[in-house]
Amino acid sequence: MFGISFDPPEANRAWVELMGFDFPLLSDPTHEVARGMGAERGPEERGAGFPRRITYLIDPELVVREAYLVGRDETATHAETVLADLLRHTSAG
Repeated sequence: MFGISFDPPEANRAWVELMGFDFPLLSDPTHEVARGMGAERGPEERGAGFPRRITYLIDPELVVREAYLVGRDETATHAETVLADLLRHTSAG
């Protein structure tokens, strides 16, 4: 598991330390990865240029198996949903 942020590496290091994350937080300051993954908001959207909160379930062959757009209403059950899908994909393969 890892996260990706538009912030520079120095800011991400500080955020990881502050929050106590036990996973890497990568930097995408050019938004190149976000654009490629459909995670950058378009110019017509509220918050244009900022990232959408999306979780991707990617298999060992780097195939995206699931994508979850995470809104305020999903935060309470998001981890459970992803874990259930991970287990489903793992047992299916």
